[in-house]
Parts: sequence; structure tokens; C-alpha cells
Amino acid sequence: MTLPLLLIGILALFLLRVPMAFAILGPSIVYLLVEDYSLHLGVRLVMQGINSWPLLAVPLFILVGIVATRTEIADRLYDAALLLLGPLRAGLAYVNIAVSLGFSWMSGASLADAAGIGSIEVNHMRKKGYPAEFSVGLSASSSLISPIMPPSIPAVVYASVAAVSTGALFAAAVIPAFIMTIALVVVVFLWSRGRPDLVGEPYSWTAVRRAVFRALPPLGAPVLILGGILGGFFTPTEAAAVGALYMLLLALSYRTMRPRDMALIFRDTAVISGQIMIIIGASTLLSWILAREQVPQTVAEGLLGLTDNPIIFLLIVNVLLIVLGMILEPTSALLIITPILLPVAVQFGVDPLHLGSIIIFNLMIGLMTPPMGGVVFVLSSVTGIPVERVFRGAAFYLPAMLIVLLLITYIPALTLWLPGVLGL
Repeated sequence: MTLPLLLIGILALFLLRVPMAFAILGPSIVYLLVEDYSLHLGVRLVMQGINSWPLLAVPLFILVGIVATRTEIADRLYDAALLLLGPLRAGLAYVNIAVSLGFSWMSGASLADAAGIGSIEVNHMRKKGYPAEFSVGLSASSSLISPIMPPSIPAVVYASVAAVSTGALFAAAVIPAFIMTIALVVVVFLWSRGRPDLVGEPYSWTAVRRAVFRALPPLGAPVLILGGILGGFFTPTEAAAVGALYMLLLALSYRTMRPRDMALIFRDTAVISGQIMIIIGASTLLSWILAREQVPQTVAEGLLGLTDNPIIFLLIVNVLLIVLGMILEPTSALLIITPILLPVAVQFGVDPLHLGSIIIFNLMIGLMTPPMGGVVFVLSSVTGIPVERVFRGAAFYLPAMLIVLLLITYIPALTLWLPGVLGL
């Protein structure tokens, strides 16, 4: 009965809105005491969970994203996309997607995308006559490109837990991220056919050339990060360090970051990184408890007894992950579910890189679905649009996201082709 009480305790604390890390950590410590384990073991397991060279990339990628949003760098990307795509029908919607795609190469977190540029995009679209729910729903959906497209923080965490190559997992996510982008473009295109009024100003090629030229230096960051990783020049952690240094030097050269601003940027990076690491440590302790109680073996026996068809297995996994993504913080869910599902998936012949893409995409969808919907609450806060309207806006794009999920799930080549080509 100890394990059921542990899970009930975690769920109860979660419903009481206790922060996820402490909702996991508290009952886990009680479990250790009840089972006559020392607290020293708990401390050691928590520290082992965060004492990882690949995880060092997490605060560095967070730093890259914060520097981009706190300085002129993200604005330059937005200006270039606005001048290139703004004159199209529903051009601001395409700008929203393009900026999220460009920003995703510098930030691996959807919340950073939503908080940093979401309010700018939504407010601009509303001023030009776009419905509020359509605008904020698009920002919520496009922000999910960041944790899919490398450098992806969830991918770093999964690679650490599953003991797979971070570079290979980054490569596996490139095509799914572009498919997701294309899906959003198609949704906007179909919607805009009934809105002939949403046409921007004519092109000014002089202004376009100037804006594109100004956006070239910021685009050097993804070239360094992704090119360095996929080309085999850097490990992901080294690439994160190089990218962070490049962004800091770029911001200083633009004279948009003062010494005081740098201190605030490092402070916020430390705060966000600390929150993630506490969650990782607590989830590592819970994963050890689940392993000790033989939960992975029980789940494996149950799934193998339920079906021997990989297609049905992957369908069950998707349903399970969507439900977990709706109620759990993505990092916690990733750390808890991966050790359980990975051995079972291998028995069904599912490649760990393919499984990682499926897990991450599912959990990111959870960021725009009730009741938790982290991206939804962030966008509601920065735009002033009520939460229920943001959820309704995000629901408009949910069918497209589910179609992309099915493509990723049942066409493994979409995730495995590029790592194979690059020899990762």
C-alpha cells in the first residue's frame, strides 16, 4: 500500500497547487522514512539526477533565450519577418509563425517564446483586426516549436534519462518541427481565405533588405549551435556555451545591454535553471522509487498482455501521454514516464530516438490544453486575455497538432532519417 499512498499524496499536493517539485519530493521523502531508508540516500539520488554533463546545457540554452528576448535581438527577427510576410493576406499570422520558428533556434523553451514575443505578436495582430482568440491561439501553438526544434531543453532532459545522444535527438526533431510549422501555415492559409480584409501594406524592398541585413547577425546563433552540433564540431553542452557567449557579445555590440541588465539576465537564468533542476532532482528520486516497486516491469507486462501490435502500443502511449501532459508539468512527466516506457518500447521495436520525439511532442501539446496549459496561462498574463478565451483559441489549432503527432508516431523515418544521414 505504500506506493499507492505515495501517488495519492503527490496528486493531492498537486491539486492543492503545491509546486510540482515539492509535491513530488515531500511524499517521496515520507516513503523513504516509512521503508526505513536514510535521508542520505534521498539526497544522493537527487544530486545524481542533476549531476550530469548533458544537463549543463540547460541553463546555457536558457541564457541564450533570455538574452534574445531582453535585448534588440528578437526585435530584429520580428522586424525582418514583418516586412517580408506582412504584406501577404493574413501576413501577421505568418509573421507570428516565422518569428517563433526563428526564435526556436535560439531558445528551447515554449514559455520563453510565449512570454518574450507573444504579447508583441498578439497585440499587433489585434490592432490590425485579427480576432483575439485566433491571435492568442496561434501564439500558443507556434510557441511549441521552440521545445521541438533544437536546441530543445526537453530533448536534453530526455537524452540524459534515456542515455541516447543529444545530438542525434536534436537531429531527429528537425523534420517534425518543420512539419509542425507547415501545419500551422496551412491552418492560417485555410482560415485567411474567408478574410480578404486582412491585407498589409505593399512591399518596400529597400526596407526589406535593410531589415534582413539587420537580422543576419542574430541568425548566426543557430548556425553556431545547430551547425556545431550536427556537424560534429561541438557537443551540445559546448555548443550551448558558444551560443551563449555569442549572444552576449552580440547584445553588447548593439549596446542594448548594460552591466545592470547583464546581472538581471544572469539572475533570471539562475532562477529558471534552479526551478528546472529541483524538478529533475525530485523526479529522479521518484523514478528510483518506481523502479524499486517494479512499476516498469508491471507496466511492461500489462502492455504486452494487452497487445503485441506496435501500432496499438503507440496509440496507447499517445493517449497516456496526452492525459499526463494535461495534468503534469512537462519536465516532471518526461522524467517519470521515460524509464517506464522506454524498456517496453524497445521490446516493441520502437527506436529510443523515435520514442523521444513522440514523448516530447505529446507533452508539449499538454502546454496548450486544460487544466494546466502552462503556455495558455503565460499568454493570458502578458496579453490580458482571459484564460478561457486563450484555451478556446488554442483549441482551434489542436486538430492540426494531433495530425502532426500521428505522422510522427507512425512514420518513423520522419525522425530517424536525418540522424542516419548525419551518422549520429
